[in-house]
Amino acid sequence: MKQVSDSGLARAPDMAFMLSNPWHFVAQGCGSGLSPIMPGTMGTLFAWLTFHVLSLRWPVLFSPVNWAWVIVIGFAFGVVACERTGQALGVSDHGSMVWDEIIAFWLVLLLITPADFSTQCWAFFWFRFFDMVKPPPIAYFDRHIKGGFGVMWDDIVAAFYTLLLFTLWRLL
Repeated sequence: MKQVSDSGLARAPDMAFMLSNPWHFVAQGCGSGLSPIMPGTMGTLFAWLTFHVLSLRWPVLFSPVNWAWVIVIGFAFGVVACERTGQALGVSDHGSMVWDEIIAFWLVLLLITPADFSTQCWAFFWFRFFDMVKPPPIAYFDRHIKGGFGVMWDDIVAAFYTLLLFTLWRLL
């Protein structure tokens, strides 16, 4: 995975890079962001899997209220993790940083639950669509808000679009 860096130097992250710093481990989604093919989609799939495993394995610990706290705290951690990892990579929003997809898709799953598998598949599809296509104002935020907050924020807006679409769908 090679990207042009903010400084003109490109650095390809690998397992050693990810394990060299806990912030890199978080930003790169516990390794899901190191996928050579569609790391953002892999991060979102990782989010989907972990949401269900944690919710089923420890339902009291991962109750809806506690998930909301995990997401809020995870967002704050993500701002720092993505900022530091982006600086280390020389790319402010490197494709291997997928913590933003993880937090945003956990938010989507939290707010559509309970939902059957088909509904979750549609949520996955629409979230990835909005995250990749970046309709306004997502593209604006992506271009103008830099650093860790910018990395995290545009995915929260994609999650909002996904949830808005589901709200409209349920109302019709």
